[in-house]
Amino acid sequence: MDKKEGRPLLDVNNFDRIRIGLASPEQIRAWSSGEVKKPETINYRTLKPEREGLFCEKIFGPTRDWECHCGKY
Repeated sequence: MDKKEGRPLLDVNNFDRIRIGLASPEQIRAWSSGEVKKPETINYRTLKPEREGLFCEKIFGPTRDWECHCGKY
């Protein structure tokens, strides 16, 4: 059972149809996180997203899987 809505969980490998709809403004706000504080996008030397910029990895996640922005991990 889904704890949030009390519905049974669906088998993702077995379905007959799918329904697509638009998200409401409230749903979009609930999904969002982070804040853009600088107008910069990508550093032209490193080609990495600028910190606190439009494509910041804090907001959108790392650009490479399993790799930290600093390159250590």
